[in-house]
Amino acid sequence: MKRALDVLCGLLAAVALFAIMALTLADVLGRKLFNHSINGSLELTEILMVVVIFAALPLVSLHGEHVAFDSLDALMPGWLRRLQQVLVDLLCAAALGTVAWLMWGKAVDMIGYGETTAQLKLPVGIFVGLMAAMCGLAALVHAVLVWRPGDNSDAPLNEGGGAT
Repeated sequence: MKRALDVLCGLLAAVALFAIMALTLADVLGRKLFNHSINGSLELTEILMVVVIFAALPLVSLHGEHVAFDSLDALMPGWLRRLQQVLVDLLCAAALGTVAWLMWGKAVDMIGYGETTAQLKLPVGIFVGLMAAMCGLAALVHAVLVWRPGDNSDAPLNEGGGAT
């Protein structure tokens, strides 16, 4: 599961980031050489940024790369750090799961209303649905992290790294 998540989310984020780069290059060249920019380039960039951010969210959770304040961890006994990590993962799973559920409802509503972007008329609900799915996946990752072994509690899914 871990490898599939790395490949799927990583590839999605990488393709979207490359598309932003290519779009920006083409837009700038079009403005400088032909005095004409690409219609809807700002909308496309905004949507692709959403894809990059939300596709990376499960990976950040999986690898424990969230911003963390761990200055006091050295002073805490191992059992307390483990308890803290379990509570943080449970809270993250609950919060991300709730956000995913709310966003999914919003995505369904937007698809039902036929809501689109202003210039390109792209269906917004599909992207909100993707955001909901990625939040749900990140919630699932945190739920799985609750069950990681206690003797290696600082390593997300038994890999090297710091606490989340």
